[in-house]
Amino acid sequence: MNARVLTATGRSRARRAANGSAAEGAARAGLTARGVIYLLVGVLALRIAFGAGNRQADRGGALAELSDKPFGAVLLWALGAGLAGMALWRLSEALFGVTGKDGHTLRKRLPAAARCVFYTFVAYSVLAFAAGAGGSGSSDRQSRDVTARAMEMPAGRWLVGIAGAAIVVAGAVIGIQAARRTFRKKMRLGGLGPRTRRLVDVTGVAGGAARGLVFAGAGAFAVRAAVDYEPERAKGLDDTLRSFAGTSLGPWLLACVAAGLVLFGVFSFALARLRRV
Repeated sequence: MNARVLTATGRSRARRAANGSAAEGAARAGLTARGVIYLLVGVLALRIAFGAGNRQADRGGALAELSDKPFGAVLLWALGAGLAGMALWRLSEALFGVTGKDGHTLRKRLPAAARCVFYTFVAYSVLAFAAGAGGSGSSDRQSRDVTARAMEMPAGRWLVGIAGAAIVVAGAVIGIQAARRTFRKKMRLGGLGPRTRRLVDVTGVAGGAARGLVFAGAGAFAVRAAVDYEPERAKGLDDTLRSFAGTSLGPWLLACVAAGLVLFGVFSFALARLRRV
């Protein structure tokens, strides 16, 4: 009897260890893939800021840029697989809990479920592009189409406005958390030297601030579309980035935000290596 119990216990531990290893591998692959996309979008936005860009600074533009590289098809499939890994990691967090304090609470697991849905969609779009099905259109057109369909629903303007306000809040939270360096709690920084820690801080703070600003800008455009009842005012990633060049600071603000997105890509690579999973 005792031998059977010990055997079952050993199998259970082995299964948990295997699941943990799989989740860790999926997480690190997903963070790396996310870093590639942000890096490419940032580079495309920098080109636009300096008047040399002919591609949209969004996921579709990043995929097209990657497809032009040597072994582009292989890179696209690897990117899609990595993003699928990210979705699976978030699914495991939603089902079994998030690493860290209070990780098994609903407050921590619900956001993981939302991220799972988001990265499932992103992974599908990347894999469809890799398979030659093409993209689903620019982020700007997608944003306008989704906004228009939502406004046709009962209380659609309210739904769009609330969603836009939520995105603004999410952007503010992302920026504030980056400034407070809360990402340190999720990373293994003990064995790093001071220069490497400084690099992680710079990429995490500047990258997170730029990412939060882009989120807040896109959300603000959605709110404006709801208030004016004009779906055309909603903007995707590319139009949101280009709008920064239309401010009083001109293309320099876009260049700063674009550089921040590049830094967030680099920060994602650091997370892929140092993140506690």
